[in-house]
Amino acid sequence: MLPFWIALQFLSSLPIRLPGMPAPRELGRSLLFYPLVGLLFGVILWALNWLLLGAPLLLHAALLLAVWVLLSGALHLDGLADSADAWLGGFGDRERTLTIMKDPRSGPIAVVALVLVLLLKFTALLALIEQEYAVALIIVPLIGRGALLGLFLTTPYVRAGGLGQALADHLPRSAGKQVLAVSALACVLIAGVGGVMALVVAVAAFVWLRQLMLRRLGGTTGDTAGALLELLEVAMLVGLALV
Repeated sequence: MLPFWIALQFLSSLPIRLPGMPAPRELGRSLLFYPLVGLLFGVILWALNWLLLGAPLLLHAALLLAVWVLLSGALHLDGLADSADAWLGGFGDRERTLTIMKDPRSGPIAVVALVLVLLLKFTALLALIEQEYAVALIIVPLIGRGALLGLFLTTPYVRAGGLGQALADHLPRSAGKQVLAVSALACVLIAGVGGVMALVVAVAAFVWLRQLMLRRLGGTTGDTAGALLELLEVAMLVGLALV
């Protein structure tokens, strides 16, 4: 179960502490458990939603969003901010884009991107609460983190060295495809037609965003992976809220 604990430590702010640095093989296998971490997040959010029933709707949605962000320690929002700055400031140049992503400072475009994504998530959650469609809280985090596994399965990692390279180099690819298939089936079994719709939206957004990465960078980085997850989540939430 070490790969699961590695995945949970990396993707969440939960108090998980591992003794020492895991072996590269275990790091690669941890990607297989990303959808399971997403499912865990989803169950926590679903349970919180149940506890908040009867609370004022605006407060209900705000608390759900706050816990959603805190569960991941804003890790993927940080990737979104860095990617937004780099995409605008890179002017189409690969090396400049990669350099800007390393800069820990956030510019105006990063702030705008974060505000828009969080605003869309908040309003979509509000709509889903009103529609009593709490199952979305389970499948969206699951699909989002499954998308990270899909990204590492299909897309080169362009920064040599570091954690991301170890993940990409040691990911069991056959097992990864099986995990994605099981995750997709689980979404359909959990949410029915809504699960199918969420998967269609996620796949469409995934293909488009992956093409943008390939054109600009020739692959992905940790920051663009985080941006992908955030944008897929907001696309699925908005799509489900509009049904």
